[in-house]
Amino acid sequence: MAPLGGAPRLVLLFSGKRKSGKDFVTEALQSRLGADVCAVLRLSGPLKEQYAQEHGLNFQRLLDASTYKEAFRKDMIRWGEEKRQADPGFFCRKIVEGISQPIWHPVLLVTCVPPLQLVSDTRRVSDIQWFREAYGAMTQTVRVVALEHSRQQRGWVFTPGVDDAESECGLDNFGGFDWVIENHGDEQRLEEQLENLIEFIRSRL
Repeated sequence: MAPLGGAPRLVLLFSGKRKSGKDFVTEALQSRLGADVCAVLRLSGPLKEQYAQEHGLNFQRLLDASTYKEAFRKDMIRWGEEKRQADPGFFCRKIVEGISQPIWHPVLLVTCVPPLQLVSDTRRVSDIQWFREAYGAMTQTVRVVALEHSRQQRGWVFTPGVDDAESECGLDNFGGFDWVIENHGDEQRLEEQLENLIEFIRSRL
């Protein structure tokens, strides 16, 4: 069941490897469509917030691309897996309950919902299943892909225990994504793909 306060008209679930550019793509879409139309939700946000609370850490520093975050990344992955094993929908519920935009606050039961929601960091089959059960046919999956060379140019370095963990590999064999965005560094090709996706989005809103 969709959360109280109404439901969006379209939910796009983005996934991709580290440094594939999934955050860049979702932010580009929000910039073009407008924050009043498009909310970007991050599963990693409530995960890091809960982890920080339970371990006495600085939540804000866990959000940035710092050595502080990297020092705790492996343990956060382990901790997050334990939470998901106990309750696969734990973090999914957290992000839809915690949208901060004034146009949708479920606690106040405001019914003016952003018609488009972009979940920027889907990582597991269970994440996709939860959103499909909650939002049904409104849910679309988007895979952002990039060659290893392109990811390396953006600062990616293979890290054991991170890049071979389920948090990075959980959707490797999922297949059947509704959309695949190639982000290998060709700006014109990326622009064409974004325009196609935006055209689809506008047709559904």
